[in-house]
Amino acid sequence: MRKSIVTLAVTATVGFGTIFGGTSVRTEAASISSLKGEQNKIQEQRSDINSTINQKSNQITDLQNQQADVKDEITRLDKAIADSTNKINETTAKLESTKAEILELQGEMEVIKDRIEKRNILLKDRARSYQETGGVVNYLDVLMGSTSFSDFVGRANAVVTIMQADQAILKEHEADKQALETKQKQVQANLANIEKMAADLQTLKQQLNVQKADKDKLLASLKDQENEVHEGLMDLQEQDALLAAQQTAIQQAFKMEQEAQAKAAAEAAKAAKAAAEAAKRQAASSHSSSSSSSNTSSSSSSGLVSSGSTPGVSSGYWTQPAVGYLSSGFGTRGSERHVGVDIANRTAVPIVAAADGVVIRSYLSSTYGNCIFVSHSINGQVYTTVYAHMTTRLVGGGAVVKKGQQIGVMGNTGASHGQHLHFELHKGPWTQDKRFAINPVGIVPLP
Repeated sequence: MRKSIVTLAVTATVGFGTIFGGTSVRTEAASISSLKGEQNKIQEQRSDINSTINQKSNQITDLQNQQADVKDEITRLDKAIADSTNKINETTAKLESTKAEILELQGEMEVIKDRIEKRNILLKDRARSYQETGGVVNYLDVLMGSTSFSDFVGRANAVVTIMQADQAILKEHEADKQALETKQKQVQANLANIEKMAADLQTLKQQLNVQKADKDKLLASLKDQENEVHEGLMDLQEQDALLAAQQTAIQQAFKMEQEAQAKAAAEAAKAAKAAAEAAKRQAASSHSSSSSSSNTSSSSSSGLVSSGSTPGVSSGYWTQPAVGYLSSGFGTRGSERHVGVDIANRTAVPIVAAADGVVIRSYLSSTYGNCIFVSHSINGQVYTTVYAHMTTRLVGGGAVVKKGQQIGVMGNTGASHGQHLHFELHKGPWTQDKRFAINPVGIVPLP
C-alpha cells in the first residue's frame, strides 16, 4: 500500500509536469504560430485595403480635376450666355427702333405717294390737254398769235416756263418714285437683317443653354461619382482602422490567454506538489490503512438559465449573448448571405460578451448600427464576435471583457428591421468579405 501511494504521487507529479511542461510548450508554440498567421492575414488585408485607398484617392483627385474643367467650361458658357443675352437685348432695342423708323418712313411714304398721286392727276390732265390741243403745235399757235415783238418774247418766256415746269414735275415724280422704292428696300433689308440677327442670337442662346444644361448634368454626375468614391474610401478607411485595432486586440487577447494558461499551470503545479507532499506524509505515517482521496472541483454548468432578462453564464469558453428567441439563422436569407444569427426580444434586454476577450472596436456603423467587435483567443485559436444593432454600447475599444459581462443593450439601429441582436462568430479575424464567419450554433449557447 505504501509503495502504491508513493507510485501514485510520483505518477501524478510526472503527469502534471507533462501536461503543464511539454504539452504547454507545444500549445504555446502552436498559439504563437497561430497568432503570427492571423496577424499576417490581417497585414495582407491592410496592404490590399491601403492599395485600394490610394487608388480611390487618385480617382477622387481625377474626378475633382474633371469637375474643375467642367466648372471652367460652365463659367465660359455663362459668360457666352450673358453676352448673347446682352446682344439680344441690344438687337431687340434696334428692332424696336427700326420698327419706329418703319412707322416714320411709312408716314413719309404716304406723303410721297400722295404727291405722286397728285402729279399723276396733273400729268394726266396735261396729257389730255396735249391730245386735245395738239401738244407742241399749241405752243406755236401761242407764239404766232403774238401781236408785237414784246408780246412774242413774253409768250416765248411763258412757253419755256411751262415746258420747264413740266420737265421738273416729271423729274420730281421720278425722284419720288425712286426714293420711295429705295426707302422701302432699305427698311425691308434692315428689318430682315435685324430679325435674322435676333433669331440667330436666340438660337445661339438656346444652344448655349443646352450645352450648359449638359455640363451641369456632367458636373452633378462627377460630384455623385466623387461622393460615391468618398463613401467607398471612408468604408475602406473604416475597415483599415478596424483591422489595425483588431491586430492590437488579438495580441492582447493572446497575451491574456497565455497569462491565464500560465496561471492555471502554476496553480496545477502547486496542487500537484501539495498532493505529492501529502502522499509522502501519508506514506511515512504508520497509518497504512488510511487511503488518500483525490478531490476534483469542477464548475457546475448553469446551462442557459436566465436571471430576469440577463442570460445565465454557462460553463466552458462560451455563453449565451442575450435572452430572446432565434428569429433568423445562419446562411442564405432571401437573396442575401446572412453570416450571423439574430436573437430577438420585445424588451430592452442586456447584451453580454460571449467569451473573455478584448474589444476591437465599439462604434456606430451605418449598417451594423451600434456595434461592438470583440477578439478572443481560445487554445491559441483566434475568434471574433460581433454584436450589432444595439441601442446602447457600454464598453469602448481596447476594453478587456469577461464572459457574461454586459457590453450593451438590444436595439434596432443601423440597417435593422425590428429589435434584435445580430450576432456573428468568426473563426479568425473579421474581414470585409466575412470569409471566416462560421455558424455559432453548437459552439456558442443560443436560445
